[in-house]
Amino acid sequence: MPIYEYICPECGSKFELLRSLSQANEGVSCPQCHNAAERILSTFVSRAKSDSGLTTPIGGNPCTSCSATSCDSCDL
Repeated sequence: MPIYEYICPECGSKFELLRSLSQANEGVSCPQCHNAAERILSTFVSRAKSDSGLTTPIGGNPCTSCSATSCDSCDL
């Protein structure tokens, strides 16, 4: 089952729910204020490993604000 991310437009709470694909488009209530929440797109990082063993992000750079000295020491 996939994990879907939601945000509540009333209180701003962000939360995740593990739901079946058949429930993907069903409404959901905010766990804090119980108003209707909206599903949002999840972000993720994809990495490639070179022959030398170094990893680099694929498709864009999520590391623009990262203080790590290399991707190998990053927690993303």
